[in-house]
Amino acid sequence: MLRKVCFMLLALLQMTSLYSYSDVLPKPDIQLASHYDANLEVSDYLVSEKLDGVRGYWTGKQMLTRSGRDIALPISFIKGFPDYPVEGELWLGRGQFEQISALVRREQTLEQEWQSVRFMIFDLPEHPGTFEQRYIAMQKLVKHVDSKHLQAISQLSISDNTALFNQLDRVVDEGGEGLMLHYRQAFYQVGRSQFIVKLKPKYDAEAVVIGYTEGKGKYLGLLGALTVKTPDGVVFNIGSGLTDKQRKVPPAIGATITYQYSGFTQKGTPRFATFLRERPAQ
Repeated sequence: MLRKVCFMLLALLQMTSLYSYSDVLPKPDIQLASHYDANLEVSDYLVSEKLDGVRGYWTGKQMLTRSGRDIALPISFIKGFPDYPVEGELWLGRGQFEQISALVRREQTLEQEWQSVRFMIFDLPEHPGTFEQRYIAMQKLVKHVDSKHLQAISQLSISDNTALFNQLDRVVDEGGEGLMLHYRQAFYQVGRSQFIVKLKPKYDAEAVVIGYTEGKGKYLGLLGALTVKTPDGVVFNIGSGLTDKQRKVPPAIGATITYQYSGFTQKGTPRFATFLRERPAQ
């Protein structure tokens, strides 16, 4: 009987996770990207798609989010992973950010829920070489690891800005989020780096203010967010981009505002919506 119970417990352990997302560990020391500068020499960079997943830091033993939270992973998912740090994106595919984000946040997960997830690696933090050399090492790593979950993000050589923006258009038209540019000769550098650049399209649109939400924390007693409605009838909140003055005296109900956003959520609401300005009354 005891032996049977032990086998049942072992099977349960294999189906569920090794770690708990609720555990918070020290934040990993990672690189952070800067924004695109039109003056950079594109040919000096390797270019990849910016995946809309969740950034993961494999320490060699466990997977952390950028904030230091331990991600619950099945034993089968990490089988064959290297015993040294690897950075990448936990990814389900284009347009599925909300699903992978929800999965990563769960404290316990089942093995089958991770079958389609890939850890798309984009850097080796402890490798001593340049990014170009690290990319070669990443390709060798995934080639010699027997895991369908571990893949390297493809890096392209692009000649100039025209070709770069043509590639951006292709990626966005196919449902991608944008591009990442890695300076070929850059060494890994913790913190904000001018040698990693993100390039994402931004769009402007207009909406009508239909309400307000109350501020919290440092905005207690002020406006927290504008509730707006698009011409298509989509209602959502905009809390970013507002000045303290605008939070004290916000645009009036019925006013038309212009906002900036980057694509849409699966519910059809603008992603990362930011207030730009109020349109003058006509």
